[in-house]
Amino acid sequence: MSADRHRPWTDVISEDDELRYEKAGFGRPSGFGQRPALLIIDVQHRTMGNSPKPFYESLEDYTTSCGDVGWAAVDQIAKLVAAFRAGGFPILYPHVAPKTESDRSGVLGAKVPGIMDVPDHGYRFPDAVAPQPGDLLLPKKHPSAFFGTPLASYLIGLGADTIVATGATTSGCVRGTVVDGFSYNFKCVVPSDAVYDRTPTVHQANLFDLGQKYADVTTTDDVVAQVTALGKGS
Repeated sequence: MSADRHRPWTDVISEDDELRYEKAGFGRPSGFGQRPALLIIDVQHRTMGNSPKPFYESLEDYTTSCGDVGWAAVDQIAKLVAAFRAGGFPILYPHVAPKTESDRSGVLGAKVPGIMDVPDHGYRFPDAVAPQPGDLLLPKKHPSAFFGTPLASYLIGLGADTIVATGATTSGCVRGTVVDGFSYNFKCVVPSDAVYDRTPTVHQANLFDLGQKYADVTTTDDVVAQVTALGKGS
């Protein structure tokens, strides 16, 4: 295994795990295209709390919160936002809209009842990465940002060939969106420090699986460098 590869999962994935996938031919890079689009998925106070605090304390704000790891990711997402804006590349915000009473009787209401009682403030975006005029907001009701939304149509219309997926959660809406994006034949990139989840084990395991099958798992700084280079060349 290459020592210089980005491997943010080493706390939970063994060398033998990695070797099995490597020998089977998984984990090859799909590369970065010429027209990336930034997806900021569910980066709302309900997934990170009202202020940075440890996970269990953040549950006092919202039971759907991942805690201070969300705020750490926002610092990285802000760098990506700045790079995409400077390069003139599109930024889209797939996000969960406030739930209605009709949602309560559905599968989600039964599976994760806490999501049904999030107050209005929980659906707001943190100021550091809040949408600006010209950005696209995509309300969604399910994990994948593609399911039941016009996201694919928007991306095609924008001429996007690469999805940079950020936000929450690594194992849920980020994963669902990346798998569907891959299925639509977009190059998918996941900056590991710009996505977050409730536990480091789940976060790392899903980064590993995404990196082996569906996406290039890299860092925010690497994506910023790629986007900056593309912007200068445009």
